[in-house]
Formats: sequence, C-alpha cells, structure tokens
Amino acid sequence: MSGKEEVSFDPKEHQHLRYNPLRDSWVLVSAHRMKRPWAGQVEKAPEEHIPRHDPCNPLCPGNTRANGEVNPNYDSTFIFENDFPALQADAPDPGSAQHPLFQSKAARGVCKVMCFHPWSDVTLPLMKKEDVVKVIDKWAELVEELGATYPWVQIFENKGAMMGCSNPHPHCQVWASNFLPNEPALSERCQRAYYQKHGEPLLLQYVKQEAEKKERVVVESSDWLAVVPYWATWPYQLLLLPRRHVLRINDLTAEEREGLADIMKRLLTKYDNLFEISFPYSMGWHGAPTGPHLKEDNSHWQLHAHYYPPLLRSATVKKFMVGYEMLAQEQRDITPEQAAEKLRNLPEEHYKNRQNQ
Repeated sequence: MSGKEEVSFDPKEHQHLRYNPLRDSWVLVSAHRMKRPWAGQVEKAPEEHIPRHDPCNPLCPGNTRANGEVNPNYDSTFIFENDFPALQADAPDPGSAQHPLFQSKAARGVCKVMCFHPWSDVTLPLMKKEDVVKVIDKWAELVEELGATYPWVQIFENKGAMMGCSNPHPHCQVWASNFLPNEPALSERCQRAYYQKHGEPLLLQYVKQEAEKKERVVVESSDWLAVVPYWATWPYQLLLLPRRHVLRINDLTAEEREGLADIMKRLLTKYDNLFEISFPYSMGWHGAPTGPHLKEDNSHWQLHAHYYPPLLRSATVKKFMVGYEMLAQEQRDITPEQAAEKLRNLPEEHYKNRQNQ
C-alpha cells in the first residue's frame, strides 16, 4: 500500500490523449494549463470600422485590381481568376527521372477568388440568409464545374488579418488541382478504412453519436449539426456536418442549402459574440474527390466543413502551434466540451445588431 489516495480522472483537470479518426493521430488535451497567467504576445484587435466601399480595396465593385482589370459593379457574388495563382493550368512537367529522395511531380490547376457580397463592412453572419444561399449555390456550381476535370476542388475562407487575409472584404478562394492534396488524401484513407471495417461512413456514424450525446453540440437543425469535435486541436474548432449521407456540396438539395445558410449564420454569430469581434478563422469544405474519382464508389465519404479559429483567451490572445505541437504532437488548452458549452450558451443575435438597437 502506497498510502496515496486514488484520484478520479477529470478531463478538465487531468491531461489525456484523444484520437482523431480523420487523421489517424492523437491530440494532447491539457485543460489545466488555462490556469497559468499569460504574459506572452498580444495581437492587435480586428478593425471594427471598415468602410462599405474602399476605392483602394481590389475586391470592391468597380475597382481596379493589381493586373489592371476592373471589377464589374457586381451586386451579389463575383468570381474571378486569382491574379497571383499558386496553381496554373499550363505548368510544365518536371519529369520522372529522379532520385527517390528528390522526387517531384507535375502540379497544375486553377485558383479563383469569390466575393460573397459587394459591401466590405459585412461578413457571412451579418449577411441576409438569401445572400448566404447564393454563396452556397456558387460553391456548388464551382465544384460541379471544376470537379468535372480536377480530382480535388478546395473551397476555403481565411477570415481576418490574423489568418493572413490582406483585404477586408467578404470573400473566399477556390483552388482546383490535378492531385489530391495531403489533408484530403489522409482523410480519404481514414474514412475508407473505417467504412471497410464498420460498414458505415465514419462521419455519418459520428454525427449520430454527437446528436445523442449533445455535450459538444453548438448549434443544430433538422438537416445540420455543428460540434466542437471530440478530437479538436484549435480552441474553438468546429465541424459542420449534414445529418443525411451527402458526398459533395453540389449534392445538397435546395432545402438543405437553405438550412446550411441558416446554421452558418447561427454558428458564425456565436463566434463573433464570444469576444465581440469579427472572429478570425480559416474554414474549408471537404467532400468526396472529383474528376476521375467521380466514376468510383465514394460511399465512405461524408461532406463536412472545418472551422479553425486561433483565438484562445480573448480577442487578442491566440493559441500558438509551436514547439511541442510542431515537433511532437498537437496539444490544446481547453477541453472540447468546455469550448462547446461556451459557444452554445452565447446568444444567436449578433452583438452589432444589439448595439444598434
């Protein structure tokens, strides 16, 4: 007998590992670290007073972009080819005669920019629901169009200067590539393995489990569920899932798109209300691969969106993914359950609308 009193496990007090089945990796949860005082870097709070139209902003209607092209006076969504694309359709092939340690492959594709709205002073949670539906419809059109040729179409939004967004205007990017990038390739392998073992799509089983447990649910509807995933890395990370088995965003019905617009506005309003700022994040959609994969059985896939916001303690203190996270494994400082509870309990009326009353 050691004489030591046995301590019961408490996830809010005791570090532990959680498995991420989408990446076949583990996350270290150390919620007790939130008790430590913070004397590190403090970020600049996001700019709250953005002009509706800035003549120097290349994304605004009627303005001239860096390549000399003039934007139309658009009044809804607007899509154009990225002026500085990371992928081009006509890049040459590096060839195949290479040493195993110095391999290269051809990388080709297209990069598009999509403006959500003509006004710079609105974001998705502040847009009208019908305008958000138009954004979703355009996303679906782009996946349909680019996915006819390219194996992967990545829709993503970097919101806020903290996430590298240089132009304060509601917009996203869409990159289509002739290869399956690392993250979706890993997700493809993990979802396929789970389906082969259990006979059901991983994320379809997951959405059912989370709908029953409720403890990590932030917002939900008859068609959609948004949760802080059990394996979340970022403090207020969210996973947005349809309840029905859906492979790609262009497979959503009109009713599901309406429901998606509604739940996006709800969850993004909660994000903004957390610290009463325009909440920064990177988000993106993952669905079944396209192009040559359209002819394959992709039943193991389930459409989903990832939201990765960096803020942790306040509007000016973010989570740093450095040191241990870069050299050993991912680590988080607040449990997913604590994060979900904070978000869930926030009002669904945007703080800016309350201030204007």
